[in-house]
Amino acid sequence: MSTPLRNFIRFCFIVLIQVLILNKITLRWWSQPAGFPVFIPYIYPLFILLLPFETPVWGLLILGFISGLTIDSFMNSAGMHACATLLIAYLRTNVLNALLPKNLSEYASQSPSVKNMGWVPFLVYSTFLVVLHHSVFFAVELWSINNLAYLLLKILASSVTTVLFIVAYLLLFTRQTALKS
Repeated sequence: MSTPLRNFIRFCFIVLIQVLILNKITLRWWSQPAGFPVFIPYIYPLFILLLPFETPVWGLLILGFISGLTIDSFMNSAGMHACATLLIAYLRTNVLNALLPKNLSEYASQSPSVKNMGWVPFLVYSTFLVVLHHSVFFAVELWSINNLAYLLLKILASSVTTVLFIVAYLLLFTRQTALKS
């Protein structure tokens, strides 16, 4: 299967998971109102995270805008998802360059994955970009820092849950190879 077709199928699958399942589930870590805020895990940034290494920044920006706008259309969120996804699409190449020992051009026809990067670098990469995505999204959503503790709590709780869902997605839907030590 060609890479563009595989990425299109992945995009559709991740959007379906986000819209049909995760948007319908509101998770609470503790009971309201004294506990953590109600939040929805957002796994759709995984589409941007798993695009091939050689995807140019302009391509990442276009795909980030399309994926964010798609989620915005289902959630009536007026471009907030597109804003946050555009930022992580723009910074993705720099984060990968900082984490990987070789230049990205040396990873021809490969995508960021646990198999290509190892668990720790991939988790650092995905966690950093997810926290950045959630920080921008929730800052734009709340549009105020009057209650900074609430904002930080929402970012932390949503980021942790999103990363757990991303790990579950990777374990369920990617081919596993022998573990490297």
